[in-house]
Amino acid sequence: KSRGRPKTDTAPVMVRMPTALIETLDEARRAEEDLPTRPELIRRILEDGLQAGGIDSSRVVWGEF
Repeated sequence: KSRGRPKTDTAPVMVRMPTALIETLDEARRAEEDLPTRPELIRRILEDGLQAGGIDSSRVVWGEF
């Protein structure tokens, strides 16, 4: 699948993380049935965290990026 141009209603977010955290993310990725990309796993974790905090993220259309 070709990546092509990014959607126009998105913006990149650059985040520096400790290597140990990135390794933990990669372990979590491998535990998922569909092996998401790092960005996809971070989106999933973010959405779960927002919902757990009582923040309505239903207006966000996550879709595939």
